[in-house]
Amino acid sequence: MKILIVGAGATGGYFGALLAQAGRDVTFLVREGRAAALRERGLRIVRPDGAEVAQLQPQFVTAAELAAGSPDHADTVLLTVKAAGLGPAIGDIRPAVGPGTTIVPVLNGLRHLDTLNAAFGPARVLGGVAIVATQLDSQGDIVAYSDAAQVTIGTQDGQRTAALENTERLLNGAGFQLDVSDHILAAMWAKWAFIASVSAATCLLGGTAGEIAAAGGAPVARAVVGEAYQVAAAAGAVRCSAA
Repeated sequence: MKILIVGAGATGGYFGALLAQAGRDVTFLVREGRAAALRERGLRIVRPDGAEVAQLQPQFVTAAELAAGSPDHADTVLLTVKAAGLGPAIGDIRPAVGPGTTIVPVLNGLRHLDTLNAAFGPARVLGGVAIVATQLDSQGDIVAYSDAAQVTIGTQDGQRTAALENTERLLNGAGFQLDVSDHILAAMWAKWAFIASVSAATCLLGGTAGEIAAAGGAPVARAVVGEAYQVAAAAGAVRCSAA
C-alpha cells in the first residue's frame, strides 16, 4: 500500500481520484455508509452543471476491514477528516502505519499536530495545507468548482528529510499543484488567519466580501483581518504589519 487516504469526501476523494488516475497505488479508508455509496456509484467528480469529469471504482477499506486484515504499511497517509473525526481516525489508521510511514494531515488549524505528534511522533507527521474548491452533492458525488487545486507539505522543523522527499515523489505530478515548504507552520497559520478573518467578517457584517465593501464596511473587515494575523504573529508564525 503506497498511499492511504483517510476519507473519500470533497477533499480526500478529489485528491485521491487525481492520484489514482495518475497511476498511484491509492486506497481510501472510509466509513460503512461511504463504502456503500462507492460500491453503488463509484467515485465521481462532476462540474456544477452535472457534467462528469472523472469516474473510477476506487480501492477502499473500512476501519473494521483494516483492523481485521494484515495490510501492508502505507508509505503516506493523507488525512482529510474534519477536526471532530481526528481521534477516531488515529485509531483507525494504526494498522497501516509502519516505521517508514509519513502522515500528511490537511485539516485546518494547527492543534491537530499536537495530537498526531503524541500518537505517532513528530518525525513522521508532516504539516499540510490543501486549497481546493469542492463539495459533496446529495448523491455523494464530488462537485469541483475549479481545476485549480494545491497541496503544500513540509516537515514541522523545516528540514528536508528522506521521508519528505519520498512523500513529494508519491504526490507530485498528479494533476494538482504540489509545493514543498520549509516554513509549513507559517503556511498553516496563514490559511487559518484567512479562514478565521473571512468567516468573522462575513458573519459579523452580514454579507459577502463584495457587499461589505459596497456598504462601506471595508475598514471593519481590514481590522478583523489584521487581528487574525496579529494572533498568528504572536505565535511566531508570520510577520504581521498594520492592516
